[in-house]
Amino acid sequence: MRYERLGSTGLKVSRICLGMMSYADAPSRDWQLGMDAARSIVGRAVEAGVTFFDTADMYALGASEELTGRLLSELFARRDDYVLATKVYFPVGEGANDRGLSRKHIMASIDGSLRRLGTDHVDLYQIHRWDPETPIEETMAALHDVVRAGKARYIGASSMWAWQFAKAQHVADTHGWTRFVSMQNHYNLAYREEEREMLPLCLDQGVGVIPWSPLARGLLARTGTTTRSGSDPLGDQYYGEADVPVVTALRAVAEARGLPPATVALAWLLGRPGVTAPIVGATKEHHLDDAVAAVDVRLTDEEVARLEAPYQPHAVLGHA
Repeated sequence: MRYERLGSTGLKVSRICLGMMSYADAPSRDWQLGMDAARSIVGRAVEAGVTFFDTADMYALGASEELTGRLLSELFARRDDYVLATKVYFPVGEGANDRGLSRKHIMASIDGSLRRLGTDHVDLYQIHRWDPETPIEETMAALHDVVRAGKARYIGASSMWAWQFAKAQHVADTHGWTRFVSMQNHYNLAYREEEREMLPLCLDQGVGVIPWSPLARGLLARTGTTTRSGSDPLGDQYYGEADVPVVTALRAVAEARGLPPATVALAWLLGRPGVTAPIVGATKEHHLDDAVAAVDVRLTDEEVARLEAPYQPHAVLGHA
């Protein structure tokens, strides 16, 4: 495993982040794994040197956080040996204030997440999406107070328009509040719209990029459908004629290298400017092995050009 600073911070994270949405004691999706199956995969990740783990309060309505907290406390001797991230925004209940980025919801949510995770702080607290119903000043002030209270070490954001991210950073700067240090955006070989605005902004501002769906919900890794792809709300948005040449090029490069397509796709992503650590979901041990192997793969300029050439512009996906 290799480790890199998250953006311009001093925080070092493993170059592969394990997404914990795939695990929950009370699964809400048929592809989520319970504790016993999760222990095997997460334990393998820890053995491989993975120290960065990402979850959210809405994954299985908190059950993912509960499993994550218990499992990481088993696998690591010290809390400081791993980097723990979670998120807030999506509904976690039926109440009018059980969602969004109001001060009320943020303050309630961080306490709920810490309780489920069994820790007194998270290393990275992220807004899961932009909240059009709450003034960004209210959100940034609340997040600053979360950091000042010692409940989060850093704050990050997820998919949104670049102007929104720039506005949030400007508000923080204007008031002397905590800035976002990371952007968890939708980015992979089959979806590269983030290269237009968001990635240049992050590079300019020293913000670490930790992409979600780095394998396009499995499109860049599989030859057929999977349990998750059949039930994933984003899955069918990838399947179009424009994506076929990208997958064909990927498989050709992978075959020439003697590597799984997933490894090559992740190696491409790890080589993109500004990308710190793709967030990988793994429900089988070979998923994890393919991801970890990508850390040591260096693609040639010719291979990169071959992989990128077939790309066609897409409608924006993932901001909602």
